[in-house]
Amino acid sequence: MSLEKARAWLQEKGYADRIIRTEGSSATVELAAQALGCRPAEIAKTLSFLQKEQPVLILAEGDARIDNHKYKETFHVKARMIPAAEVEQYIGHAPGGVCPFGILPGVKVYLDESLRKFQYVYPAAGDDHSGVRLTPDELKELSGAVAWVDVCKEK
Repeated sequence: MSLEKARAWLQEKGYADRIIRTEGSSATVELAAQALGCRPAEIAKTLSFLQKEQPVLILAEGDARIDNHKYKETFHVKARMIPAAEVEQYIGHAPGGVCPFGILPGVKVYLDESLRKFQYVYPAAGDDHSGVRLTPDELKELSGAVAWVDVCKEK
């Protein structure tokens, strides 16, 4: 169901042909990189947070980690991830396929600056056997991201 929602979203925007169906699982960054034939850093992992009761997605470089201090400085609240069992009810996609395409109304999307250094990034496309090849600018446009933010730790 989530794949269909993401596909319909991307179809409407003219990008459904960018969806890559994988033989192997793409549920984690490492598995996605293997299945899609890219480096783990190029995976645009989607992290799900609650800010008070507002669901928020942050897409970041695959091997980046959230910096709690930067997060609080940016959003003025402590980083609180959505428990895995509740992600689908808040976002519209289940863990392993969470992406910013075809999400529930009202979910805010942000992109971390860590993604800008890549020519292409690979977010999921609604399930754990998919990805989408996009430039960071295409990802910004298609995701309806509110803004670019800097909330990941320096490497």
